[in-house]
Amino acid sequence: MQSTEEGLQQVDELVKTYKHSCSWFFGPFYHLVRIFHPDYVKPLLMAPASLICVPGHSLLISNGKEWARKRRLLTPAFHFDILKNYITTFNTSTNTMHEKWRSMLTDGKTNIEMFNDVTLMTLDSLLKCAFSYNSNCQESTSEYVSAIVELSDLILNRRLRIWHHWDWIYWRTQQGRRFKKALSIVHRFTREVVQKRRTIINHQRMTESQPDLSTAGQRRKDFVDIILSSKDEDGQGLTNEEVEAEANTFMFAGHDTTASAICWTLYNLAHHDHYQEKCRQEVMDLLQGRDEHEIEWEDLSNLPFTTMCIRESLRLHSPVQAVTRKYTQDMLLPGNRTVPKGVICLVSLYGTHHNPAVWSNPHEFYPLRFDPNNTSGRSASAFIPFSAGPRNCIGQKFALAELRVVVALTLLRFHLAPGVNPEVGSISGDVRRLPQLVLRAEGGLWLQLEPLKLEENESE
Repeated sequence: MQSTEEGLQQVDELVKTYKHSCSWFFGPFYHLVRIFHPDYVKPLLMAPASLICVPGHSLLISNGKEWARKRRLLTPAFHFDILKNYITTFNTSTNTMHEKWRSMLTDGKTNIEMFNDVTLMTLDSLLKCAFSYNSNCQESTSEYVSAIVELSDLILNRRLRIWHHWDWIYWRTQQGRRFKKALSIVHRFTREVVQKRRTIINHQRMTESQPDLSTAGQRRKDFVDIILSSKDEDGQGLTNEEVEAEANTFMFAGHDTTASAICWTLYNLAHHDHYQEKCRQEVMDLLQGRDEHEIEWEDLSNLPFTTMCIRESLRLHSPVQAVTRKYTQDMLLPGNRTVPKGVICLVSLYGTHHNPAVWSNPHEFYPLRFDPNNTSGRSASAFIPFSAGPRNCIGQKFALAELRVVVALTLLRFHLAPGVNPEVGSISGDVRRLPQLVLRAEGGLWLQLEPLKLEENESE
């Protein structure tokens, strides 16, 4: 099992050979089941959350009643009425990134590695949406953002070094000490935000009968505001520590995955000019006659072909390659097969999305797969970039909204063509995929940018 291009090709061969699943044994103690067919994926991902056994405290890795309570308390933070407020942020963060790109083009640099810029842009958006914090991280460095980036690198580094999997070894290494230092920076930042916000909310409750003179009452609620205000059926909310854990999870789980999805969508459109042009025309038709070229909430449902291209890119280049589960009881599968209680079950999103028994020409970028006329008869478990079932990604509507805004504005302003990877010295046609915490590419993903006349007129 390799986190390389060859590792993904190995999964392709496994899927061709075994069609739905296979079992791996590492000695007598470690048993792993790999699943890559919708008929097998569905019963496992749709299983009640109470049957899933994972350690931890945040929503992402908590169990049973604790998980169910947190899920109920967090759900309001991703309601449509809340997501609407974030669209302006998506626009402004994208505009900042595009200003950087325009500046590069003015300086004669048309070949751009986009992963770093897009990652900073999604971090910028999330910091504003989660904490109402303007980090200016796209244009200058900050201690918090640097710590987030370093933690992502260190997590990957630790995963690849098996002797670092034992805490008593890892915390004594230089990397372990760096990890603790970066983590303390992130925790301190989140703790200060949560404590200050809790104080403001408590003060507002005490003065509800009085005229609201605070500026906080005029600010749109962010993620922290909403989860601090949520109450369960017993009138209890999340503790400060629980809020901090969820806010940190939102940041870590949200920025890298969304950045990967945006980059691969732009990459795929750069390599398929006819689809790119069709998306661009759709965006131009939608915004025709407007003074401001901004994407609004109501526009998101009026970008059907662009959305098809995004979904096909999520299938072909899923940011997350697999999700793992352990179950507290035996799980029955088709064909009288069973995933035994306590065995690690790896649901391969990559394998399912590239399974030739499910998708025709699975390695081809073909957005019309997601035309409503072509989806009848296809299992909902065939397309699972955000996982599925009760423990699916709670932030998927947030991510899809940001994806559509960024892709639409980018196509409106720039023509995209395959860029040149300087390390290779040729156009990045067949990139070597790099499945890390999220799907990246060796040497980065490169675009050749050309400003569009529409954008030139707009700037005039």
